[in-house]
Amino acid sequence: MKRTPIISGEGILNLIPQRPPIVMVDSFCGIEDDCSYSGLTVTDDNIFCQEGKLQEAGIIEHIAQSAAARIGYIYLQKNEPVPLGFIGSVDKLTLHRLPETGQELSTEITVIQEVFDITLISACVSTTEGVIAECRMKIFLDKK
Repeated sequence: MKRTPIISGEGILNLIPQRPPIVMVDSFCGIEDDCSYSGLTVTDDNIFCQEGKLQEAGIIEHIAQSAAARIGYIYLQKNEPVPLGFIGSVDKLTLHRLPETGQELSTEITVIQEVFDITLISACVSTTEGVIAECRMKIFLDKK
């Protein structure tokens, strides 16, 4: 389902610590219950693109930044500094296909469990043709 972004363009930089050329999220569509929604339009100049396709490392980084955008949004709503997050692990990664330049990724992040500064999420990345990748990711927050 196509969602309407509530934050896009330069506004994304308020949610995540990454800066160009490593920014792998270009829209944030909000949070509903335990799920958040984000997106990325794959472009030829993306550093993770090769031969017109976004590579596996780019998809994983997109998932991580989608989770970071969720945290950034929550912290901005509380008027608190956005913490840094670090990937602890990537599990059960299923890569169905690599998206091509010009395609829009729609990503759903679902929080499975939060314990102290550790969050376990599941991610589902889709294009208009269907699901391209799924995984679980453990993220550690550094709130210092």
